[in-house]
Amino acid sequence: MTTQQDKPSGFAATDVLVNKFEDGPDTVEKAEKAPDELQPFADLGLKDDEYAKIREILGRRPTASELAMYSIMWSEHCSYKSSKVHLREFVAKVPKNTRMLAGIGENAGVVQVSDDLAVTFKVESHNHPSYVEPYQGAATGVGGIVRDILAMGARPIAVMDPLRFGAADHPDTARVLPGVVAGIGGYGNCLGLPNIGGEIVFDPCYQGNPLVNALSIGVMPVERLQKKEATGTGNIVVLMGARTGRDGIGGVSVLASATFDEEAEQRRPSVQVGDPFMEKLLIESCLELYDAGLVSGIQDLGGAGLTCALTETAAAAGTGMRVWLERVPLREASMSPTEILASESQERMLLIVTPENLEAVLKVAEKWGVWATAIGEVTPAGADGTPGRLLITWNDHVVVDVPPGSLADDGPVYDRPMREPSDLILLQADRAETLHRPSTGDELRETVLRMIASPNLCDKTWVTEQYDRYVLGNTVLAQPEDSGVLRLDEVTNLGVALSVDGNGRYARLDPYEGAKLALAESYRNVAVTGAEPIAVSDCLNFGSPEDPAVMWQFAQAVRGLADGCQQLGIPVTGGNVSFYNQTGAAAIHPTPVIGVLGLFDDVTRRIPMGFKNNGELLFLLGETRAELSGSEWAWVTHDHLGGRPPKVDLAAEQALGKLMAQASKAALVSAAHDLSDGGLAQVLVESCLRHEVGATVTFPADGESAFVQLFSESAGRALVAVPVGHEKAFVALAAEFGVPIAQIGVTSPEATLTVTDQFAIPLAELRTAFTETLPKLFGGSAELVNRAAPVEVEAPVSEGRSVTLELTEPKPGGPIES
Repeated sequence: MTTQQDKPSGFAATDVLVNKFEDGPDTVEKAEKAPDELQPFADLGLKDDEYAKIREILGRRPTASELAMYSIMWSEHCSYKSSKVHLREFVAKVPKNTRMLAGIGENAGVVQVSDDLAVTFKVESHNHPSYVEPYQGAATGVGGIVRDILAMGARPIAVMDPLRFGAADHPDTARVLPGVVAGIGGYGNCLGLPNIGGEIVFDPCYQGNPLVNALSIGVMPVERLQKKEATGTGNIVVLMGARTGRDGIGGVSVLASATFDEEAEQRRPSVQVGDPFMEKLLIESCLELYDAGLVSGIQDLGGAGLTCALTETAAAAGTGMRVWLERVPLREASMSPTEILASESQERMLLIVTPENLEAVLKVAEKWGVWATAIGEVTPAGADGTPGRLLITWNDHVVVDVPPGSLADDGPVYDRPMREPSDLILLQADRAETLHRPSTGDELRETVLRMIASPNLCDKTWVTEQYDRYVLGNTVLAQPEDSGVLRLDEVTNLGVALSVDGNGRYARLDPYEGAKLALAESYRNVAVTGAEPIAVSDCLNFGSPEDPAVMWQFAQAVRGLADGCQQLGIPVTGGNVSFYNQTGAAAIHPTPVIGVLGLFDDVTRRIPMGFKNNGELLFLLGETRAELSGSEWAWVTHDHLGGRPPKVDLAAEQALGKLMAQASKAALVSAAHDLSDGGLAQVLVESCLRHEVGATVTFPADGESAFVQLFSESAGRALVAVPVGHEKAFVALAAEFGVPIAQIGVTSPEATLTVTDQFAIPLAELRTAFTETLPKLFGGSAELVNRAAPVEVEAPVSEGRSVTLELTEPKPGGPIES
């Protein structure tokens, strides 16, 4: 797992990282001759004791380049110094008998999905860069996570984007959101990767600190799994991809760790600049090298750039490395050694190649039009079995001479103070269940329309229409479905489902239960499509770890997620920790975002969310309780956050998942939609509007009971549509798995959502309320949104393919990598 970084001082840290000298670079020889020269370690985020430890390791003061490298590699992003003691929960509680081939500590988790195929997936953050420069911050977030997938040996096949912004009507949200969406769409669309799902959440706590998380998934033959270790003395170190520039210098040690206060402007280094067309060439180059067996080890260059790639590959193997830094292809010839090592220029990979394969590797790179340069070689470990050393020269001057493990593995580890937030008891006592509720049919009707028009629950087509969801031709389900579903093999129809979910309000009220609820929702989103959930990736977004209350929230959330995964029997395969998400002293809500991967033996049996046919029976699965604290209803109608979140029962979630998998195989269900934010009312609206099919539902006659049924956010529930003639078999199946079931209504030929004895709302009125919010806030045509929403059609189930009328049918291709 990776984390964002420790907080620097108000110094212009990019200038520190440059650290130029009139008489040439700061060398090891100079460091030995001037051991007491003052160094700006504090401005790079290093503590006094950390700097002292560096001097102890080296037996001298570090050079300017070494100092920058330690400040980067010992930051939160690379050393996990505040989170490592808690992340061990995932290893200690990993379930047995999982499909995992690679897990925490690798570029991305890998799980085996058949005898021949494996899938790798991971979610990471690019929060602070996206606030500073929304387009490039979000775009390079996509590019970085795609390279993590590529580094494992897989072809990237899709992306997802869980996003969180401040208040929807705040002027800065209008600045940030369009750029972020354009960056995600621009980079992913140019790469030719479908965006199959995500989230968009608005909350004032994210004002000034949006969360831009990105997930990518890839597929590969099992035998193509790659390693990062720089093994083999004499093997060649090759830098491949884009040339190195000054963009992103200080990103790991400064930008992603800085809180945005009055001094923030002078601390903002340049954000990385993405080139998706170069990344596409890099992907094809690497895949050709993998298939030809020309690579012994590989590591992507993202956060910490060349510094991270060199030290992690050498440390993983226990070897040393000799690097000639002047060989690195540069975009700007005047760059100093420190800048080259700290640069986070995108679209680069570090390869370990045997000497006999070097010429073939360079030819592949030339074929695809990417730079590839031999910049070093692997050197042996010490004669006494000690690890080797990383020796870096610049025009014959030694600027770095360090044990690579001291950078990659031996950073500081903090068991930081923790304290329950002082306001939590009062917050939990302020229950939403005591708030005034609508009780008449007219009040319920008005509440439904107000809720579906709220920013968090409204239609997100304004965003998703900017993404290509069907490129590559293997997308089976995509937004706004509960999960994205992809076909992996066109012969067997083997496929996967993916969902990402999180609820910061729940985690604010109870971080332990909130993390489990996020896991449960993502698990349930995958399960209601008929897939079997098999693995988890997480992105843990929190405030400053130096705040004991934040650290308590983090520890509780990690424990909740680890306990939840252990109970569900699915492993955390990797992920990301993002700290310092706050503006000044105000931290965001603790926001664990959980991605769950599910497996289909045949994607043609997937269950979509929308009602398609008239006269089908509607069944509510699971128990509904008066659970309103932390709900969208409490927030939208009363601006209220308080109480305790809904109860989570993971055994019930498992039972629901098993029921839906069996119902999918037996073709008993035509549509299914999980219940979460907004409750049953939201699900009814979305399911009706998906294909313009109405519904009539019946609850107990009093409005109070109808309100709870419509707006409770009790977990472990789903709404399903069952064709007439299948209802007895489905009810019997629910009884077999012990899932509570109640028939609540029927799909209707009338274009109306009707709650018997309470209200009726025409679908046209629902669609207007549902679709107009984002275009009004961020520009664009509501008519375009309305026109785009209903035109989606599905190809025959036997083909396992979804297309839109606006796209031509993708041409058939072979399995996996068509």
